[in-house]
Order: sequence, then structure tokens, then C-alpha cells
Amino acid sequence: MSSPGSSHPEPVEARHEKSARRLVLTWDDGHVSPFPLDYLRSWCPCATCQGHAPEAKYLDLTDQELVSVEGVGNYALALNWADGHNTGIYSFRLLRQLCPCDPCGGEKH
Repeated sequence: MSSPGSSHPEPVEARHEKSARRLVLTWDDGHVSPFPLDYLRSWCPCATCQGHAPEAKYLDLTDQELVSVEGVGNYALALNWADGHNTGIYSFRLLRQLCPCDPCGGEKH
């Protein structure tokens, strides 16, 4: 749940739907974000993927497979990928901004 005084939603459930190749987050405000795996991996926020540029870049990766999802403190998720990549820490705020659903504006790339 969002901490008192916080205006930023937090996920209450993360569900890896392997057959649909997506990670579905349900937020404490009731919103549901269905993230295609390739989309999430292509927005990896780590320094290796993003470098040190001020603007985030979309990597347009395909055939990405998610191995596991782990919570990082009370602010983020760490995604572990089949290719061994595991340094991306996706903050809850970033994940909500990247939500690919139509009401949120669709995929951002």
C-alpha cells in the first residue's frame, strides 16, 4: 500500500503470465498494468542499458524471457531475465509511468 501522505501508487500484486509473455501489476488504487516482456526489458533502467544520457532510450529488444521478479525495499522491483541480465531496478514510479494500457497512453516508444 502507499505510505501515508504518498501520492504514488504501489503494486499489491505482480503476476508473471508466462504463456501471454507479460508481467501484470495490480496497483493499490485498483489500476492494472499489463506489461509485455519485450517492452519492459527494452525500457531497462540500468546504467548498462541506458548509459548516462539524460533521456531514457527504448532498446527495442525482442524474445525476452523473464525468470523472476523480486521486491527491492518498498520502492521497486528487480527483474531477472533469461539472458542473465539482472541489474535493472524498476521503481514503482517508473513502472507506473511506463504503463502500456490505453488509458495511460499506450506503449511509450
